[in-house]
Amino acid sequence: MTDEQRRDSLADQAAAWVPPWDRPRPPATEDTPTPLDESAAPPDTEEPGADEPQHVEVASEEAASTSEEAASEEVTSAGPDLGGVTKGTAGESGDAGDVPRRQQAGRRRVTAAPEPAPELSDTELRGALEAILLVVDEPVSELVLAQVLEQPAERVGPMLDEIAAGYTTAGHGFELRRAAGGWRLYTRPEYATYVERFVLDGQSVRLTQAALETLAVVAYKQPVTRSRISAIRGVNCDGVIRTLVTRGLIEECGTETDSGAFLYKTTTLFLEKLGLNTVDELPPLAPFLPDDVEELADATR
Repeated sequence: MTDEQRRDSLADQAAAWVPPWDRPRPPATEDTPTPLDESAAPPDTEEPGADEPQHVEVASEEAASTSEEAASEEVTSAGPDLGGVTKGTAGESGDAGDVPRRQQAGRRRVTAAPEPAPELSDTELRGALEAILLVVDEPVSELVLAQVLEQPAERVGPMLDEIAAGYTTAGHGFELRRAAGGWRLYTRPEYATYVERFVLDGQSVRLTQAALETLAVVAYKQPVTRSRISAIRGVNCDGVIRTLVTRGLIEECGTETDSGAFLYKTTTLFLEKLGLNTVDELPPLAPFLPDDVEELADATR
């Protein structure tokens, strides 16, 4: 074959070539599978209701999901004994990971309400109060006693009054008295001589005249600064104030706004030693003041 004949043969072949998408399809047989052509329309011979199994399958999946959610919620609301869903308890799959996270986040742990404390009888309440009051080292309030005994404060207050009245009627050498905002047992004043003889045993713990004067100024003028105390007494009171602070009768309670000096006030121990409930029970000073007190006050300014 010459070159010219070869070129004519190639030209004839190119002219006779048909693209694959234009070529006629071979007839389908049982042994030869029909190629899938997405661009082709579905055949007219498709049986009606062919998509129904798909809808049934989707519906069954939704029903299964709903049943799993219901089972998970039932397990969650079972009570405080179910601390969480473990393997084999959430659905038939036996895997806790099958439970959706939104269900796990929405779970609420149910806790049982604490049982109220049993109410004590009057005899038990009296005995418990007396036992506590025997060991306290400072007055204790009715609220603290009610919290310790887990009883209403409305019962504790009247019971303390009843106990105090009973001690007084029986003529005991001690009494239950309210002092410094609380309750505490004290020896009776008529037996103070014997108590002092036993406790002191010849020791003197009395305050000096200067300490008593300074303590009185603090009690009636509190809160007050050192300079104000010294101005009222007319002498320097630094040493006496240190003594009163050491004995726990006065304490610092902040600073003055203008000068920044420390302020002093009486303590709970001061009220306890004097048998007072508040500083408002201090006797008035008016009967003990001189007639020209205003003139003296103006002179010291």
